[in-house]
Amino acid sequence: MRYIVFAFLIIFGAEVFSQSELTLPDIYKNGVYRQNRFGPIRWMKDGQGYSSIEKSAQLEGDDIVRYDALSGKRSILISAEELVPVGQGKPLSVADYHWSEDNSKLLVFTNTRKVWRYHTRGDYWVLDLKTRKLSQLGKVLPATTLMFAKFSPDASRVAYVSQNNIFVESLESGKINQITLDGDKDIINGTFDWVYEEELECRDGFRWSPDGKNIAYWQSDTKGVGTFYLINNLDSIYSKPIPLPYPKVGHTLSAVKIGVVSSEGGQTKWFDFPGDPRNNYLARMEFIPNSQEVMVQQLNRRQNTNTVWTANIQTMALSKILVDEDEAFLDLHDNIRWLEGEKFFTWTSERDGWMHLYKVSRNGKTSQLITEEDFDVERISHIDPANGFVYYIASPDNFTQRYLYRSSLTKKGKAERITPMNLSGQNAYQISTDSKFAIHTFQNTTTPPVYSLISLPKHESVRVLEDNRALKAKHSALELNPKEFIKVDIGEVVLDAWMIKPKDFDPSKKYPLLAYVYGEPASSTVQDNWADGDLWHHYMARLGYVVISIDNRGTKTPRGREWRKSIYGQIGILASFDQKATVEKILKTYDFIDPSRVGSWGWSGGGQMTLNLMFRFPEIYKAGLALAFVSDQRLYDATYQERYMGLLEDNQKGYIDGSPITYAENLQGELMIIHGTADDNVHYQSFEMLVDKLIKYNKQFSMMSYPMRAHGINERENTSLHLRETMTNFWLRSLPAGGR
Repeated sequence: MRYIVFAFLIIFGAEVFSQSELTLPDIYKNGVYRQNRFGPIRWMKDGQGYSSIEKSAQLEGDDIVRYDALSGKRSILISAEELVPVGQGKPLSVADYHWSEDNSKLLVFTNTRKVWRYHTRGDYWVLDLKTRKLSQLGKVLPATTLMFAKFSPDASRVAYVSQNNIFVESLESGKINQITLDGDKDIINGTFDWVYEEELECRDGFRWSPDGKNIAYWQSDTKGVGTFYLINNLDSIYSKPIPLPYPKVGHTLSAVKIGVVSSEGGQTKWFDFPGDPRNNYLARMEFIPNSQEVMVQQLNRRQNTNTVWTANIQTMALSKILVDEDEAFLDLHDNIRWLEGEKFFTWTSERDGWMHLYKVSRNGKTSQLITEEDFDVERISHIDPANGFVYYIASPDNFTQRYLYRSSLTKKGKAERITPMNLSGQNAYQISTDSKFAIHTFQNTTTPPVYSLISLPKHESVRVLEDNRALKAKHSALELNPKEFIKVDIGEVVLDAWMIKPKDFDPSKKYPLLAYVYGEPASSTVQDNWADGDLWHHYMARLGYVVISIDNRGTKTPRGREWRKSIYGQIGILASFDQKATVEKILKTYDFIDPSRVGSWGWSGGGQMTLNLMFRFPEIYKAGLALAFVSDQRLYDATYQERYMGLLEDNQKGYIDGSPITYAENLQGELMIIHGTADDNVHYQSFEMLVDKLIKYNKQFSMMSYPMRAHGINERENTSLHLRETMTNFWLRSLPAGGR
């Protein structure tokens, strides 16, 4: 009878076990637990009010509204009716919007298309608040091809990218000047190739000069970069190859340079940065306010040296002002703010063992530590030069949480915590230009994001803007067991972890353990926040699993340089041993966990980690589910993998030892692997190479391919629900649920 029941579960899915009030269709198809839309918020120039997007009461569309910060008075700046183009019956759908510097014109981004990860391509319209005229930009260019539109400083023109060239359009005459002419499939002007976008977070690739007379921009030459081909077998009778210039580990990078061209058009002048442009990154570039200079950050290929230059757009002269170095790798930061009439700038560095903020002179000759205490600055929220403070996010005592602090820009002294002690969880702030108000976002594992207007520096609540009350009520009605945060001492280090127990938990029984892993430097899974993936783990707990997650050494948490750099050169190695040691300690600590039913699952880097755990420690991990994984680190992109592993020529053994495919012959337990065939990030090649290796060693396993789905495996109809049901059924048959 037990086998008949088990077969019934496999055939008809996990819903038999699940509670009626929490279902996979509600989570992944019906949108029952979706957050309310909020914002985006834009502080107005005067700092006394902010704008937002709200649904129109008059017709199906969006109004752009303004709220007075102090009184809360609401006014409609631009109604949905005014966003109806001439000859059309519906208003524009506002995906995003931006104000001109003087708030006299609004730029609307609509009809968007995804470029790899994000919707950065579409159509742009401008509404003039004085004339109330709505105009489309780039009307003579192909639809939905405009990217990164930006007002000139005087708001008379807009620059944008289309099909790898930069254009400048006059808002008065409508005249369009194409100011770069050589953009094509190989030459990219004003935006970036795949690896710059994915790994250096570079997308918008041009900048207006402060006087509006020039534009500085990046150009990427992808000729010589290896081409990876994705194959579309769905949308036509014959397969269609999709070429993707993608530099894999040890192979050729794009040649990237920065030039300056008149905003009226003409010849581009190029800066001559030292070094091979295919073995260095021009990772950041911004104009210094009120000047004719740009500041450029140049990373070497190993990404352990960041050379900061000032570059004059008139003389094209370069001045080296700062060199930051690390024995391992350097992270990029967008925390630079100019102070005291552009005589100084802020700089973030781990040079003393902590992520700290420094005040550096424009010529780089003097450097003063601003944040002095022994804890990390997680990110800068705001610089208030008028009152002499920097506001930043940190969490000295709990690495799963985030709070607002401030320190003086001019005086030594202890950091001042601004976030009240009762707001236990994660806090973020969008601070007004005059530093008197902030849009505060608060969340934790049981509280969906609550958006409030607060006054600073006392952090007094002015009003709640969005509390997601309905969503919280739905979660409360589910009566979910809380996510319990624990610390696990494995001898060398104490690690953070969390645990979710089954709904009808009985400590006298033994339950299967399902470990959710990531473990790489790009992220962290053990955070006290409202995570969209939590309902999946609660769902699995209701089926009868104890679910855990562990942050091993090297994950992205504010625990100091030594913690973060410990993983250097040994991705997949140190983390695997930390995960294994923690699970062993948990098995010894909690009698209610069945050591014969231990499984791991993860996505991307977590998929790689799951494979490493399954192949390295088969005596512990009896089942594993790996999604969108890297099987051989040499197959991944050069920028990410070389940052954390070093160059292949220097660490070939580390690349091999850290790759799960090296140990595929050790597979003993139940394994399922899942991948999207259109994954531009971690290629389907990684999946097929592992499959080939497992076949070679005569290892039995399950596999699922999702055609023309990318790294998130969420494109096309019903994909997310189908994926989660597939995952659920794998666990039910390979790691039977429930207490025994």
